[in-house]
Amino acid sequence: MARLPHLRAMESFDAVARLGSVQGAAQELGVTPGAVSQQVRRLEAHLGVTLLERRGRGLELTRWGALYHAELSAAFERLAQAERPLRAALGGAPLVVAGLPTVAAKWLGRALYDWARDHPEVPVRLVAEDGEPDFGAVDFHMGFGAPPSDGPGAELFTDRAVPACAPALAAGLAAPADLFARPLLRIEWGARYDRFTPPGWGPWAALHGVPVPEPSPAMRFALTSSAIDAAVAGQGVVLGQVAMMQEELLTGRLVIPFDLRLPLSEPYSLRWSRAALEKPGGGRLRDWLIARGRAQASALESGAR
Repeated sequence: MARLPHLRAMESFDAVARLGSVQGAAQELGVTPGAVSQQVRRLEAHLGVTLLERRGRGLELTRWGALYHAELSAAFERLAQAERPLRAALGGAPLVVAGLPTVAAKWLGRALYDWARDHPEVPVRLVAEDGEPDFGAVDFHMGFGAPPSDGPGAELFTDRAVPACAPALAAGLAAPADLFARPLLRIEWGARYDRFTPPGWGPWAALHGVPVPEPSPAMRFALTSSAIDAAVAGQGVVLGQVAMMQEELLTGRLVIPFDLRLPLSEPYSLRWSRAALEKPGGGRLRDWLIARGRAQASALESGAR
């Protein structure tokens, strides 16, 4: 394809032809009248014809100018329309945010509700994924573990696990060891998380010097979110993550009988595709999620719930 010569000169001539004056063209283009006149003369020299001639105080198109401007204005209109399908496609497609099932249900979902309330012009879609993200299908992913060194990502916060239960189950608890007399809810993280040393009742008791009696019967859950919901229903005591139980703790559906915390061995991190930042609102959503995560980190470090 041949290179378009003197594109700026073409824009200057088109503006003069439409507005009928160099002054008006200069105001529209944000340049000086002298610069507009210079560009028009450059275009005339390139074409070898006179495009404009002065009539009294105004300018009129010559025969050659009218012929050229008819084609030029149509070309500029086609250029203006070229981005419309792209704008429509980008504007209608939500930013897809994925996370581990518990993260999606207990943290991301609540955070993105606030984003949607304050940024209705940037739609988002939340999906739960228990595995490696497919960045051909999702824009952002929040998972467990430090961000990778070979791609874009940011650390958000390191959660703490703490005993929590319904208020009725907390009644009569005098010491941390009494927790083991209550029904325990155990979370099985799965083999893929073994390298992260997932939190459990044994490591929690060892950290805080709590004597552990003979193993008591316990309900087991594959998802932390299911164990948290079971604790809300009064089915037992969960060693739940503070950041994932915020709503339940704030509303009093769960209480922490003994605020003895076990830091998780790895942080939660946000990853994103480079294409996500090219979408409308993508950069703003990334920055917002990182700020939200770091605010969560500050709250956890201060001991807040």
